[in-house]
Amino acid sequence: MTTVKQCIDQKNNLIFSVSTNDTIEVALKLMRDNRVRAILVIDNKKLMGIVSQGDCAIKVLLPHKDPRATLISEVMTANPLTVGLNNTLDECMAIMMHKHIRHLPVLDSNQVIGVVSVGDIVKNVIEHQGSQIAFLETYIKGHGA
Repeated sequence: MTTVKQCIDQKNNLIFSVSTNDTIEVALKLMRDNRVRAILVIDNKKLMGIVSQGDCAIKVLLPHKDPRATLISEVMTANPLTVGLNNTLDECMAIMMHKHIRHLPVLDSNQVIGVVSVGDIVKNVIEHQGSQIAFLETYIKGHGA
């Protein structure tokens, strides 16, 4: 079983974040420029929340609020669910499915060290299946025809 630590170690693990006092426009530009769908909200090295493109669309754009004047603190999900390095990706997937979320901040000693996304989990599943297929092909070729 793959752990969050193993997943984090394989990523470049840049942490994209804004503060509670930044505007939605700042967050959207950061997401666009870095091709991510959610970013963390961090004040003084403390995780305050998470904000996604969906949050911005539903809570700002649909009600016709001004993204240049709307603060992150008005839109973010405060106190998001988090995982630690020893959690497994299976546990992360279960949390994501049960809570209908796509990103889990990773904390180590209350410090943000990364994010695990649905994409990370899918990538891991595909890699694992590829390894199993390769093993089975070798087994069949070595013991068959």
